[in-house]
Amino acid sequence: MFTTLEASARSAAGGDTGPAVALSRSRMVDRAPAPQVSPQLPEMSADAMRAAELRAGLLKRSATIDPKFLYDTQGCVLFNAICELDEYYPTRTERAIFEMYRTDIASHVPRAAQWIDLGCGDCAKSRTWLEHVDASRFIGVDIAAEWIEQSVAAVGRRFPDIECLAQGADFTRGFDMHALLGDVEARPPLFFYPGSSIGNFAPDSAVTMLESVRSHLGSQGGLLVCVDLRKDPAIMKRAYADGLGVTAAFNKNVLRVANKVLGSDFRTENFSHQARFDEVRGCIEMRLVANSKQFVRMGGEIRTFEEGEPIVTEHSYKYTPEQFVTVLQRAGFTRHKMWTDPQSWFGVFLASA
Repeated sequence: MFTTLEASARSAAGGDTGPAVALSRSRMVDRAPAPQVSPQLPEMSADAMRAAELRAGLLKRSATIDPKFLYDTQGCVLFNAICELDEYYPTRTERAIFEMYRTDIASHVPRAAQWIDLGCGDCAKSRTWLEHVDASRFIGVDIAAEWIEQSVAAVGRRFPDIECLAQGADFTRGFDMHALLGDVEARPPLFFYPGSSIGNFAPDSAVTMLESVRSHLGSQGGLLVCVDLRKDPAIMKRAYADGLGVTAAFNKNVLRVANKVLGSDFRTENFSHQARFDEVRGCIEMRLVANSKQFVRMGGEIRTFEEGEPIVTEHSYKYTPEQFVTVLQRAGFTRHKMWTDPQSWFGVFLASA
């Protein structure tokens, strides 16, 4: 059973979600209320809010683009390619941990769970897990609504006895899924956040996001979250600056997104991809650096970029196990279990309230 909940992918201020639309394989299903994304500016459309957020970031003295804009349909395709690169160790290390400890991890997932995949993409990781856990429902959540409709539909075809919902929403800005989840004691939620995406949040923001997750869990629910651990900076940096240039293409694609959303005239060839490790903050910073002085039109405004001036597009924070346990504790999680690889490059945490 597959339902797509067509929600607005909101920007920083959030907004109302849209109506539920049923795409049933054999029969229509009841409409479920879509998760809300902190409505604060209801008079603005989703597209207007996305444009406002992009424009505001680019017009700052130190220009930024929120990393969620990296993940349009083309960005998702490129990121999947990145995950297969030799330099990009997180995917294969996470996969190895899952394969080694899958039975143990699955034993901690409650029966009749609602499996919620945050940033689900192609849902490949969840499809594997659904073979091993007792799930009554699957909810795929991602900002790339068009991308996930097909992905979640594929999950529904593979698991016809599991109710499958596609939720296009910007969950990074806060969300309310209480009405959608219903009785969490009868069907406990298991939030799945793989791929070290939690690292895209600064630690304080990660705490805020995880507090929102914890508020949905009830007494039996949990969070399965993956974390890239601190290691040799050279190893971490190579994961964001591969020799084939796939990550560079992924990063530059965000300028095409800006052109589409803002009607701007960025030229990707005028910027170079750069990744560096910030020892003080403990994060990789991904940037697009202007190759020469240039003027970019954004509607009625012009933004000047000097030669060497960066646009920061992503931060990826790395943690020691102890540091991430502190983040979980600050978010209100009182119990946790961790699995890691022999080199301690990557951590899989299962936490509950």
